Amino acid sequence: MDSENQELPAHPDLSHIEGIGPSLLDKAIEALVFAADEPITRAVIASIYTEVCGHELPSPDDIDESVERINDYYEAADRAFRIREWAGGLRMASVPEMAPYIQILKSQDQRKRITRSLMETVAILAYRQPVAKSEIESVRGVNCDYAIRRLMEHGLIDVVGRAESIGRALLYGTTDRFLELFGLNAVSDLPNLREIEEILADPAFQKERAKLLMTSGLDSLSSEESLDTLDEDSIEIKDDAEI
Repeated sequence: MDSENQELPAHPDLSHIEGIGPSLLDKAIEALVFAADEPITRAVIASIYTEVCGHELPSPDDIDESVERINDYYEAADRAFRIREWAGGLRMASVPEMAPYIQILKSQDQRKRITRSLMETVAILAYRQPVAKSEIESVRGVNCDYAIRRLMEHGLIDVVGRAESIGRALLYGTTDRFLELFGLNAVSDLPNLREIEEILADPAFQKERAKLLMTSGLDSLSSEESLDTLDEDSIEIKDDAEI
């Protein structure tokens, strides 16, 4: 068939959605959330909106109603993304069905990939925070100087205080960047032990994990992981020598 005579696919019928025509606030929110490098708070959205157009400062409820309208439009149009609550703000997020595509894309960026040793460290820290380095090392059984330094470079953890015990050791906690990266709104959203056990036992999870391991080559150490292991081992040898 001549391609010039082919009919273009019709746009989805969105007439059933009440107030489908986007308001100025709807469009402003969509643009700001799309352009922001990190989750953007309702207060920032309201401030920018009022500064630009001179309208009355929209309330958090006004913004939430706009977000709901935008998401209704996305859903009716079968788009691959929604505006979601994320780390205390709003950001664009893909729908779960698109996860396999994005996981492959992310796994190809080896320079920014978090190694398994870093994941172990940040997991312990996330569940026990605020926590001292010595407690993390007690759980992991290895020196964690390198892991903590790398996690701070990634912006996933930070110093949040000092212990009351002798020595006043530094205490570490997770950051908003951690919440953003792992798709959490608050630390309290972390799964509990029972939920983790259910996830690990889920056949769908096992299948997806196997695919990811094949894609990203996690069965073999990357150069970064090799460096990670080397640094931690060398630190341990140094500590033993000092003892």
